[in-house]
Amino acid sequence: MDENPTPGGQTPTDPVTGADTGARRARSAAPPLGARLLALVSILVAGASGGLIGYRVTQLQCDDGCTVLAGVVGVVAAVAAAVGVAVVAVLTLRAMAEWEAAEAARARLERDRSS
Repeated sequence: MDENPTPGGQTPTDPVTGADTGARRARSAAPPLGARLLALVSILVAGASGGLIGYRVTQLQCDDGCTVLAGVVGVVAAVAAAVGVAVVAVLTLRAMAEWEAAEAARARLERDRSS
């Protein structure tokens, strides 16, 4: 007996060749790929934006053209912005996974009641 059956007992196929992989996959609790990619892109955009803002604000405040200080502040601002958005993204993805798990449990309960 296979330890990781898929819903409906179907054997997955290779997405490229279409060949039977011979293995069964367990359902994943991970959020969908699109949500994870959106989270990654938002973290990268926030980091770039934070870095540019930090660099430019420091450069505008400095009279002597202190590019090293502006660069350091830009890097720190980029990291801070990326970490902040990453925290929000992780919390959102976890809530999304928890919500989907609760919906699946509710559907199982309804199915068991109707049987």
